Amino acid sequence: MFLHSVNLWNLAFYVFMVLLATLGLWDVFFGFEENKCSMSYMFEYPEYQKIELPKKLTKRYPAYELYLYGEGSYAEEHKILPLTGIPVLFLPGNAGSYKQVRSIGSIALRKAEDIDFKYHFDFFSVNFNEELVALYGGSLQRQTKFVHECIKAILKLYKGQEFAPTSVAIIGHSMGGLVARALLTLKNFKQDLINLLVTQATPHVAPVMPLDCFITEFYMTVNNYWVLNARHINLTTLSVAGGFRDYQVRSGLTFLPKLSHHTSALSVVSSAVPKTWVSTDHLSIVWCKQLQLTTIRAFFDLIDADTKQITQKSKKKLSVLNHHFIRHPSKQFEENPSIISDLTGTSMWVPVKVSRWSYVAYNDSDKIYFAFPLANHRKTFTHAYCQSTMLDTNSWIFGCINSTSMCRQGVDLSWKAELLPTVKSLTLRLQDYPSLSHIVVYVPSVHGSKFVVDCEFFKKETRSIQLPVTHLFSFGLSSRKVILNTSGLYYNIELLNFGQIYQAFKVNVVSKCSGGKEEMTSIYKVHIPWSYEDSLTIAQVPSSTEISLKLHVAQPENDSHVALLKMYTSSDCQYEVTIKTAFPQILGQVVRFHGGALPAYVVSSILLAYGGQLYSLFSSGYCLEYTAILDKEAKPYKVDPFVIMIKFLLGYKWFKELWDAVLLPELDAIVLTSQSMCFPLVSLILFLFGTCTAYWSGLLSSTSVQLLSSVWIALKRPAELPKDTKAMSLDLPVLTVVFLIVSWTTCGALAILLSYLYYVFKVVHLQASLMTFRNNQPVNPKHSRRSEKKSNHHKDSSVQSLCLSANDAEDSLRMHNTVINLLAWVVLLSMPSLIYWVKNLRYYFKLDPDPCKPLAFFLIPTIAVLGNTHTVSVKSSKLLKTASQFPIPLAVGVVAFGSTHLYRVPCFVVIPLLFHAFCNLM
Repeated sequence: MFLHSVNLWNLAFYVFMVLLATLGLWDVFFGFEENKCSMSYMFEYPEYQKIELPKKLTKRYPAYELYLYGEGSYAEEHKILPLTGIPVLFLPGNAGSYKQVRSIGSIALRKAEDIDFKYHFDFFSVNFNEELVALYGGSLQRQTKFVHECIKAILKLYKGQEFAPTSVAIIGHSMGGLVARALLTLKNFKQDLINLLVTQATPHVAPVMPLDCFITEFYMTVNNYWVLNARHINLTTLSVAGGFRDYQVRSGLTFLPKLSHHTSALSVVSSAVPKTWVSTDHLSIVWCKQLQLTTIRAFFDLIDADTKQITQKSKKKLSVLNHHFIRHPSKQFEENPSIISDLTGTSMWVPVKVSRWSYVAYNDSDKIYFAFPLANHRKTFTHAYCQSTMLDTNSWIFGCINSTSMCRQGVDLSWKAELLPTVKSLTLRLQDYPSLSHIVVYVPSVHGSKFVVDCEFFKKETRSIQLPVTHLFSFGLSSRKVILNTSGLYYNIELLNFGQIYQAFKVNVVSKCSGGKEEMTSIYKVHIPWSYEDSLTIAQVPSSTEISLKLHVAQPENDSHVALLKMYTSSDCQYEVTIKTAFPQILGQVVRFHGGALPAYVVSSILLAYGGQLYSLFSSGYCLEYTAILDKEAKPYKVDPFVIMIKFLLGYKWFKELWDAVLLPELDAIVLTSQSMCFPLVSLILFLFGTCTAYWSGLLSSTSVQLLSSVWIALKRPAELPKDTKAMSLDLPVLTVVFLIVSWTTCGALAILLSYLYYVFKVVHLQASLMTFRNNQPVNPKHSRRSEKKSNHHKDSSVQSLCLSANDAEDSLRMHNTVINLLAWVVLLSMPSLIYWVKNLRYYFKLDPDPCKPLAFFLIPTIAVLGNTHTVSVKSSKLLKTASQFPIPLAVGVVAFGSTHLYRVPCFVVIPLLFHAFCNLM
């Protein structure tokens, strides 16, 4: 029935939309760098010692447990409590295991062994029974309260010790990080119980998929508390995102809100973390060796030598985190570094007067100071740049004041250097250091190791090049290019007009070298000044290197910085930089940032088609095909202009007051604007994707019904077509009551699923009856349905009645297939709570709180009535005209209020179904 009405032009359009969506999905799921994380291994067998909690807690939280991680001799020694280390609590995320603590716990243990256990950390982990808290938010508050009890239980394990801790550090993965932040919202929680919070791939801004109201309410409570009480929150917090490899939690959601009076929070992407420089997926972020090593180095630098616990000084915490996660100068962390260094001894002093200088050190026995006088260079150049391939942590570059050829003391400029994967570099603006007479580069004695030191002076104008990005709608057909002709070591390419999340580009860097140096390496760093989301690319030259250019966070409106492509190059090479728009990656950004809103647009399109079918039933007496009515009714101009108009009017105070007076929720478009997620034409793109999905889901549901009916006919010959269209099934009231009881006593989503399956069974039975009837009737291919109706006028009354029943059954099936399509999305959106309930059935027979229970109360009777509804009774109803008008405003409402609040979508579906059911009764 559905397949016969397919229009080839419509089919071609929907196939094209599928291709576009596939390009976007491919970019999200596969269009990123390979996993460069090294696996972290345990040197000894990991053990998890269960910590005994009070019986009251175990009864209150039967599914949750607390464990202490250990290996080998450490695990054996610490089976006898109390403990003597520094407590760290690991909180797993959505469906996460408490055993994920082993990676960072093992690395911390090895680090403690290296310093003979002068300090060591005790890693605890909470077993949340791998709950799906990202999909069902009803247990988030319960998890938060349990973690509070765990912290108190952990601190009791250290009672009587000389350096007993009074607080714990928390590492939270995914939703575990949000639970840690929620601790501060508890009434009886003391903020001093947490001294440091590190979150990994935690969506702080908003839930990834807001499938129930409990998740959004939890987020609102936590974020509002942190914003309103920012002045009083002294908790140092670090949020680490995984970058583009993490397609489950996009990095933009992990950035903590920037508040001018709250400076103890840092947010960074793992690709920008020094000594890490890799993107991680959602799971590898907990075992990525590079990142865990960085984290443990920071933890050991945070220890206060006097208390042998993590320091309480907020300034030191931020300094340590900045040192390890933001800008590493290739120096060991010092709380109060000495700025003045002694330059003494028998070292050789060599003056260097050229503007470009290179030195290769290999097996030299003497220490050498190379002094660069600045007097002449200041007249010609604006900047000095030096780099060294020796990556040790010693001081290597100094500034001398009022010196002629050598100085006894110098300003240690090494603290201002930047560590890169293959070099450490320093760029100085000469006018910022007017008192310096010399720059001194120190080359230590080496034994068999080779390294290279390069320095040059340059004018900023010669190394800063502007490159405007190509237009969004150039689709990669045009490009812009710059050629670096000068043989410098460092370039800044300013990427003009690049600051929006919907932009995506491919940058191709081609290097051509004339020298014969071996193993020449260039580093290309994309620097985003308004957020710590830099990425690095290492290229062996000569080569052709492609760099992907897209953002996690849009440029703030009041920010005038320019995104940069920093190029650390070889002096013997020339470089050609080409940029062009990457259309597939733009589609990927649409999917990445707005893919979660697609169900709302799908349901909006189906509602428009549903309303069109009801109206055709009212106006012409028969129901149009789903594909024809979808093509006719599912138009963006029926939805988008109204949403845009409402958003515009909400900018006026009087309208906003009126809006609030009638208790309407905040418009989702305003929520997206506050999160800097406004794409041009994104609503149109999503509507087209939604219509395409609605088309294919309708095709799938119709085909499924036909296949199931064929199976039903093969197994059991169905009854005849119903004669009395007003008659209701005798089992209808009983089944309705049973499903309502199931909803009340177990899980609302389970009852919705059962009632949906009952509805599908009724439709399959009707389809099978119609197929059997048609197979038993003579076929006249020359006559259409309308000609069949006319010919029936000449037949006897019994045959005429039978044919009318067949036509009405066909109309009913068309309507039922649309309803099945609608209900399928309702069932799909309610499935997470059902999965959660099934997974925790051994602990809780009744889901509490249940987000689907109110919905089930209205939906179950409605589905029961609709399963016994036929168009012949509906089209004679006085309510049909009203029922046909409801889906259009509800289609607008789904987009306006359900795009970022998916749990509201089923509510907009229930209303027209309810009116449809009333049409059968009134």
